[in-house]
Order: sequence, then C-alpha cells, then structure tokens
Amino acid sequence: MHKQWQIGLKASVPILLGYIPIGLAFGILAAQQGLSVMDILVMSLFVYAGSAQFIAAAMMSSGADAVSIVMTTFFVNLRHLLMSASLSPHLKKISTRLQAVFAFGITDETFAVSGNYLQSHEATPGYFSGLHFASHTCWILSTVLGGIFGAQLTQATKWGLDFALSGMFIGLLLMQMKKARDLLVAVCAGALSLLAALTLKGNWNVIIAAVVAATVGMVAERWNKKQSLSSLE
Repeated sequence: MHKQWQIGLKASVPILLGYIPIGLAFGILAAQQGLSVMDILVMSLFVYAGSAQFIAAAMMSSGADAVSIVMTTFFVNLRHLLMSASLSPHLKKISTRLQAVFAFGITDETFAVSGNYLQSHEATPGYFSGLHFASHTCWILSTVLGGIFGAQLTQATKWGLDFALSGMFIGLLLMQMKKARDLLVAVCAGALSLLAALTLKGNWNVIIAAVVAATVGMVAERWNKKQSLSSLE
C-alpha cells in the first residue's frame, strides 16, 4: 500500500508542474473578479475542475444566476462521463466507496496519467490515493496562493500563465503517444475538435471529437489485429 502510494505521488509530478501556474492564474483571475480567498479555497476544494472554475468565476463576476452557472459547468465537464467509463473496467477490484472517492478526483490530467499507467499495471487503491491526493492538494494551494498575491501579479499573460494549460496538455499527450495508432487518434481528435468548435456553440466539440476519435482508434486497433491474425495463417 505504502509503495503504491509513493508510485502515485511520483506519477503526479507532471501534473503538479502544470497545476502550479494554472492554479496561480485562476487565483489571480478569480481575485480580480471579486472572489475572496475563502471563496477560491472552497471552490477548489469542492469543485476541483480547472476549466469549469475559470468559467464559473467569470459568470459569478458578471452576475449570472446559480442555475446558469451549475448547468454551464455541468456541460463543460460532461466529458468526465467518458473518462469514468474508460477507467471503470480497471477498478472492478476496488471497493465502491473508494471508487466514488477516486471518481471525484478525475480531471483531464489525472485521467491521462492514470490511463497511461493502467496500460501496463493493475489498478490499486494506493496508486490512485497518492496520485489524487497530491494533485488535489497542489491545485488547492496554487489557487489560494494566486488569490493571495492576485493584486501583485495583475498581468497573467506577462508571465506566460495563459499558455500553461495548453502546455501541460501537450506534455501529457506526448507521454501517451507510443504507437502510430496513438498519433492517428490525436490528430483526428484535434482536427475534429477544431472543426466542431468553428461550427458549433458551447463545448460539444470536446465530446464529439473524443467519441469519433476513440471510434477511429478502436477500428484501427481491430484492423491491426485482423492483419496480425492473417499473417499468422
């Protein structure tokens, strides 16, 4: 258990390096939009969703009603259904209570890292506990620090914080690209997401690109298996 916890902590390092600038950027922005440090702390503790928190803070500062904020964040995070469905087959040996706890800790970053780990390892409570504890703690501390020093760091773009989120995702993606199929899925998802974003409103481009690209990857994988079986006959 302790060894798996340590493995989870080590696996969280790339996430922490990305969370620090992004968390600071959110804290700075939220403070400028009128949220107190306590507001930022509570949001990061119970919401724990970077893109949704950025959107929610902006909507709160503009005077949007609670229902609109909740529904918007719900649709923004709808992609988490796909993430949970992808991880669920690996967590069958873990108790339902722990699965519920781990489900709360699923973010784009923890999903990418844990998904990469599960390709060659079995899921354990210790690994997920270490990964999620370190990631969530870092996010909370970073956002709170950003809120505290928000008055001093008024220009996020000056420090390159506006690119931190994109940079982290690129790094996490490269960690998982080990086969030609992975490159195919990544290019397909990126192209479809961009095309859908230009033609559709909201965040449906993420869902559409993920579903279609995953389907393309599955078809490619099955085709490769058929080719391998044919060569053996």
